[in-house]
Amino acid sequence: MDLQVLRSFQAVAQGTTVTEAAADAQVTQPALSRALNRLEDEVGAELFQRVGRVLRLTPAGRVFKEHVDTMLDSYDRGRRAVAELVDPDAGVVSLAFLHTLGSWLVPRLVTDFRQAFPQAQFELRQDGEVGLVRHLLDTTADLIITSSEPVHPLITWRRLLVEPLRLAVPARHRLAGRRRVRLAEVAEERFILLKRGYGLRDLTETLCHKAGFTPLVGFEGEEVETLRGLVAAGLGVSLIPSSPDTTASPQSPIRYLEITDVRGSRDIGIAWLGSRAVPPIAQRFLDHALKSADTPTASRSASRA
Repeated sequence: MDLQVLRSFQAVAQGTTVTEAAADAQVTQPALSRALNRLEDEVGAELFQRVGRVLRLTPAGRVFKEHVDTMLDSYDRGRRAVAELVDPDAGVVSLAFLHTLGSWLVPRLVTDFRQAFPQAQFELRQDGEVGLVRHLLDTTADLIITSSEPVHPLITWRRLLVEPLRLAVPARHRLAGRRRVRLAEVAEERFILLKRGYGLRDLTETLCHKAGFTPLVGFEGEEVETLRGLVAAGLGVSLIPSSPDTTASPQSPIRYLEITDVRGSRDIGIAWLGSRAVPPIAQRFLDHALKSADTPTASRSASRA
């Protein structure tokens, strides 16, 4: 049984199309389809059924996937353990993080870390808060960087920084000429929010309630960049993390306003499984991230945000 076929099976089971999985495996789509058919013959059961244009796991496929996930994870951890034994500074850091942190915080941490450990490799994933916790519990990530402390007895979390939130309004909005605003001033306007299950959605609703109103939902998205795009199009307002990549030039179609009537910010922290030993290279990255959070440079970055 080919490990690459099992990885492709895992990818398709998680929603990747056969065409995309074939491209990742560097084989043709017909070749991967034949390989998956051979896998079903070896297992002795149909693993997928087609629903419209999408492949869905059968009951047998779901059972098989649980064992495939465990096997591949064990194999990968075994390879990493050997690599770290041979060279403790050259392992793989498996890191999952919020989408919004992929444009500034994570690249900075990874770049600085690789200056000290140039042979270190990274396996990166992006997800929402719920997905990040799942990656940690499933051991598909050694570390996660998230916006709130996961409420789970097995997870240890430490704050890295406090990231401000700003009210994003279109450049032609009635409040666009101001630098500060009370959140209550937009109580009657439509909000562009992330879908439920994302921490920023919960935080936005909480802050609006503290300001005395329930936000009117105009649109829902899955990424902060989508929120920015819809705000720029004049379709509503949104609370958006004010990271250093936030554009605030006069030519920008968005204005970012400081909120004065509620504490508009969120904690950014790093977490790991306290019940599981963090691999050596991942422990070095964890120490690096925590140390970076205490440096004046990190404090200035958060302040500029």
